[in-house]
Amino acid sequence: MPVDLYPAIDLRGGRVVRLRQGDYSDETVYGDDPVAVAESFAVAGAPWIHMVDLDAARTGEATNRAVIAEVAARLVGRARVQTGGGVRSVDDAVALRESGVARVVMGSAAVADPSLVDRVADVVDVAVGLDHRDGDIAVHGWTSGSGMTLGEALDLFPRAAAFVITDIARDGMLAGPDVKGLAWAAARTDVPVIASGGVSSLDDIVALAAVPGLAGIITGKALYEGRFDVARAVAVLAGGGTS
Repeated sequence: MPVDLYPAIDLRGGRVVRLRQGDYSDETVYGDDPVAVAESFAVAGAPWIHMVDLDAARTGEATNRAVIAEVAARLVGRARVQTGGGVRSVDDAVALRESGVARVVMGSAAVADPSLVDRVADVVDVAVGLDHRDGDIAVHGWTSGSGMTLGEALDLFPRAAAFVITDIARDGMLAGPDVKGLAWAAARTDVPVIASGGVSSLDDIVALAAVPGLAGIITGKALYEGRFDVARAVAVLAGGGTS
């Protein structure tokens, strides 16, 4: 199975930002032109752009949807857009599909009502976001537990196009991904797994690419901090090595 790179663009107030472990009070701004950032990732060979509407995730107000639509329109035929943050209903998913998004990511809403994923899957591909602390799924912006384990969640979404699995403790920390945990999850489900959180180097990309069943790698902060670039990571995933 080929492993795709998903450079991440987190949106807040129309700007490109990163949060440490999902903390809205611990934000770093990396740019004011997310369309240009997405364009640069696509030019470098990224097959997907992973966008998160942090404002919608927090308030439900899709204030960044016009930006997401512009990115999708600019990248037609070059890269597909996967978008999460505040996708809580079929109507939300339809609006994103109509804006050009190829796949939506649902987290808290999916965990609260797994049947919602089935209904959304009728209109657009759905990735289920499973964000966890030590195997316990967290919801509502990681502020509360769900009472569900990662293992239990992996059995609930047969129509998911992918699982985006995030180890919260590693998100935005450049501490390395949870390779062992991701390998366990990928072996436990037939749904493709996308790794999220902790990627800090090309060596991490290589380690994740070797995990059977892993379909994608989301990386954000490492790119913005200059640890590596998209072109090099894409080359590594295509078998070009890390040198």
